Amino acid sequence: MEHPAAFQVIRVIQHEHQSLAAVIKGMRHFVRVIAEGGKAPDLKVFRAMLLYISEYPEQVHHPKEDMYLFAPLRKRTNEVEITITTLEAQHQLGEQQLRDLSLALMRYEFFGDEAFKSFHDKVEAYASQYFEHMTLEEKIILPAAQQSFTEQDWQAAAAAFSSNADPLADIHNESLEKLFTLICRITPAPLGLGEPV
Repeated sequence: MEHPAAFQVIRVIQHEHQSLAAVIKGMRHFVRVIAEGGKAPDLKVFRAMLLYISEYPEQVHHPKEDMYLFAPLRKRTNEVEITITTLEAQHQLGEQQLRDLSLALMRYEFFGDEAFKSFHDKVEAYASQYFEHMTLEEKIILPAAQQSFTEQDWQAAAAAFSSNADPLADIHNESLEKLFTLICRITPAPLGLGEPV
């Protein structure tokens, strides 16, 4: 059964995933450029991307998924319990993974080539896991919610996620919008609007 609020929730989540994917693809692109002998981009690009991930998915996106997707879905069905448990565990590990990435970046910044492989490997592993994570949410969790959620479940999720979609809703989200714009401007082409490396 199609609920009026379902389209709104799914659209917001998919849009957020697209923004996060753009940032993570940018991170992965830069380490691959360096690995292939290309010019290293300004490290402020990496720092901006890590800040965005720390502030947005970790503080805004994931908590709302936990509360307004996973928790009600768990009440409605046990068919996706393993997937929910996996995704929740990945959410819990997110902040530690970002600290590890930040530390690997600092080591690369200070120690150069000898620290690059560790930084490269951590970025690749993080990107792979995150893309898998978003795929599970879009291919398993959202269809399960469409099958199981009540109108009240969708209304609660829509109220929570709709505040994410408006960057002017509060100062925090306005800052995130500015940060994402900055990332797009300083990320070299072809992924961003900056000068090619």
